[in-house]
Amino acid sequence: MKFNATLRSVQGTSASRRLRHAGRVPAIVYGGEEKPLNIELDHNEIFHALRKEEFHASILDMNVDGKEQKVLLRAVQWHPYKQLVLHIDFQRVDASHVITTKIPLHFVNGETSPAVKLGGAVISHVMTELEITCLPANLPQFIEVDLAKMVAGESVHLDAVTLPKGVTFAAHGGDTNPALAVALVKGGAKNAGGGDDDEAEGEEASSDDA
Repeated sequence: MKFNATLRSVQGTSASRRLRHAGRVPAIVYGGEEKPLNIELDHNEIFHALRKEEFHASILDMNVDGKEQKVLLRAVQWHPYKQLVLHIDFQRVDASHVITTKIPLHFVNGETSPAVKLGGAVISHVMTELEITCLPANLPQFIEVDLAKMVAGESVHLDAVTLPKGVTFAAHGGDTNPALAVALVKGGAKNAGGGDDDEAEGEEASSDDA
């Protein structure tokens, strides 16, 4: 994806406030061998770009006053209650250097899985994004998680997903195989068939008759 930016010559809180009042967004580009670059963006353009999933998980082509750079979106600061972008951080991308970033998970075939169709389960997405490591050229926009064979009460873990070539999971806290989704049975597995609760009621009735 491409977007336009302009060099920002003034800095500071007052200058940033004036930019925002003028429909502009202050931003910074850092990383690589060059110095951090202060830029400004058109608010409407960047606001609509941020609503697109691929803008968050793609190598972006940033045009700064006619000079193009490859960057990765790193952070967005939003207004606490207004639909207003306050500040954005971008990181320069070098084709020869590995990057670590988060990309979204796309869950498919959940509604037609045995868990839902036969077991009446509700599928809960434990994770909605995955932190991965790869070269920029291998960066996928998303990773697909197929739930077609999921059964009630079962969890789908990372080892059931085939990561794209050149992509590895950036494990944190020693968890190399996290759960991605779980099929929860409504009301609990035992009650679904009229199990333990019915038996308990029967025992209570017998005691009263005695």
